[in-house]
Amino acid sequence: MDLLIGTGNAGKLHEYEELLAGLPVRLLGLKDVGLGDMEVAEDATTLEENASLKVQAYSQASGLITLADDTGLFVDALGGEPGVYPARYGGPGLSSQQRRQKLLAALDGRVEAERSARFICVIALANPRTGRTETVRGVCEGRIALAESDGGSGFGYDAVFIPQGYDITWAHVPLAAKNAISHRGQAARLIIPMVRSLIEG
Repeated sequence: MDLLIGTGNAGKLHEYEELLAGLPVRLLGLKDVGLGDMEVAEDATTLEENASLKVQAYSQASGLITLADDTGLFVDALGGEPGVYPARYGGPGLSSQQRRQKLLAALDGRVEAERSARFICVIALANPRTGRTETVRGVCEGRIALAESDGGSGFGYDAVFIPQGYDITWAHVPLAAKNAISHRGQAARLIIPMVRSLIEG
């Protein structure tokens, strides 16, 4: 069975290939089904609503069972910012690195104890045959680093987020270890039985 992952981000797609490796499905990205340029307005105020908007649009456009997520980064010292809009933090036209630098600048002078943060991921699953959408949520606690880490892998804010129990950023945590505790990994483990039931049903 084909399962569409509602992302054009190669890094995120690779994470899902690892997270869903036990399922008898072929994962497709938006570019694989000709939807690479499709934009979905994420103008809701919750992760659940935004994930649902995306997954329903991609599922209807492709006719495939579709999985999409929405992720937020919530920094306590900044009143919860960037919140549900991490990719828009700092305004339009900024690169991911510029957004990371803006976040670090906003926390300038804050000691480690004042840099607590959490990633929250909501995964939505849509079945075009029934029109039904279900959502699950995963949370990973941590803190924002004092500086951006060099090298490593990952994407988005991975180079400035240190997960609880570690002293290195996500960018330097091996993918298998990351998937075991990450917000996306937690949510994926909850969505797997739902995907499996669609396959078997």
